[in-house]
Amino acid sequence: MKVAVLCSGRGSNLKALLEARARGELPHADFRAVLSDQEGAGALDTARMHGIDALTVLSSGFRGDRTGFERALLETLAPYSAELAVLAGFQRVLGRTFLDAFPAGVVNIHPALLPAFPGHMVWSKETAYGVKLAGATAHFVDEGVDSGPVICQGAVPVLETDGPDELSARILKVEHRIFPAAVGWVTSGRVSLSGRTALLRGFSPSEGEEGASLVWPPLDA
Repeated sequence: MKVAVLCSGRGSNLKALLEARARGELPHADFRAVLSDQEGAGALDTARMHGIDALTVLSSGFRGDRTGFERALLETLAPYSAELAVLAGFQRVLGRTFLDAFPAGVVNIHPALLPAFPGHMVWSKETAYGVKLAGATAHFVDEGVDSGPVICQGAVPVLETDGPDELSARILKVEHRIFPAAVGWVTSGRVSLSGRTALLRGFSPSEGEEGASLVWPPLDA
């Protein structure tokens, strides 16, 4: 499956995807292009290092014009015929103009256990709220803010000594585990939707397995 990756920053989740590909864990993912809305984003350097085309569409040129920005994204990506778009730290809310262009959908990684704590700066919100579990969610993207169907989640305990920086660092490790798994399942055609529920073909939890893993579904599913 042809994949385009969109990033806004350093691209640590892009790196996790490409390292998973190098280990042979994403045999059906054909990464065709990496696009950033920020000039000089580290993700672009990562793309070039792996021989992937690095593209830029600056969001600063489309303030207040989301449709125009999305059309520019699609025009830039058009030569790559991507079937799936993957948002690896892309800090923009996307609408139907963009979402409808990808037959396999758009997948995002978010550093919280959705539907709790959508949006930005979630680590500060989690530590201030006093939650006992935090984590990350790989999900399909819809027109809302981090509101699409969940594909996979991974959790970490929130320690009494945690501040936002400590918590974000441990959640990032979870992101790097579950994001490649979710992208691998989607690109291999194992994920389908039934309403809001993402179903993983070939995985059927046995009685008593619920809660046995801090990643759900388990990564070896």
